[in-house]
Amino acid sequence: MNLCRGTILKSLSGFYNVETPNGIIECRACGRFRKTGEKPVVGDYVLFRKESGAGYIEQLLERRNVLVRPPVANIDQLLLVISVCSPVPSTLIIDKLIAAAEYQGIEPLIVVSKTDLEDGNWLCKIYQQSGFQSFSISSTTGDGIEKLRPYLKDKVTVFTGNTGAGKSSLLNALYPQLHLATGEVSRKLGRGRHTTRQVELMHLPEGGLVADTPGFSSISSEQYDLMEKGKLQDYFREFKPFIGQCMFQGCSHTCEKGCAVLQAVQEGIIPESRHESYKAMYQEIQSIKEWDKK
Repeated sequence: MNLCRGTILKSLSGFYNVETPNGIIECRACGRFRKTGEKPVVGDYVLFRKESGAGYIEQLLERRNVLVRPPVANIDQLLLVISVCSPVPSTLIIDKLIAAAEYQGIEPLIVVSKTDLEDGNWLCKIYQQSGFQSFSISSTTGDGIEKLRPYLKDKVTVFTGNTGAGKSSLLNALYPQLHLATGEVSRKLGRGRHTTRQVELMHLPEGGLVADTPGFSSISSEQYDLMEKGKLQDYFREFKPFIGQCMFQGCSHTCEKGCAVLQAVQEGIIPESRHESYKAMYQEIQSIKEWDKK
């Protein structure tokens, strides 16, 4: 059986658009995937066979990384679009996504949007202080968006964030030829409508691939449920200089006396909101692990 190699650019209703040197082939996954529990996702490198003009994915090649939500594999960077208002930002949701990216070896980029409506510098400063590339932009006025372009060149970048945060608007401002659908934020509910229905990787004119993804209003622990609570500290990069300096070995960095991380929070070296997110995630992971033992 002759197999061809390709990359999944789009997934919709059980069909996969697989890019090859000879063009796009529409494929379905073979029945064996149902038995193994594996599921191809956008960004996967695959081997497939052609039969009577149709394609059938036979094998997933090794992944560098994979996210559960949004379901994308082999990513270089995760670009988190956070609206400074309408909808109101949740630092816990942001920090959960950052931890999921760090866990998978994906570089997070932080983009604070809608700065024509409200000043977003306070939010940018939190993540700049924590060691992340952070940008303040307005897709309406165009302010700040050109600073992003060099970071997208020759990279596989996934745009993600809350529904209504302006992911599609930002991509349209950068690349008008994409013609992505956008939606208004509901004044009553304070959140946006889902305008992006599926994940799709799109080629950029200067090189690289980018994906717009469906928005969300919350993030569950599925992104980081394989982490151990003792290793969560490794996915908060601003903690690194203080790990190993605590008074007690095995410090959880949540409430202990003589904790170097807590001291850094008190001194303003580590942003308080980041530490609050760490504590919330620590407790969530702890409760999951305890539940699994029962």
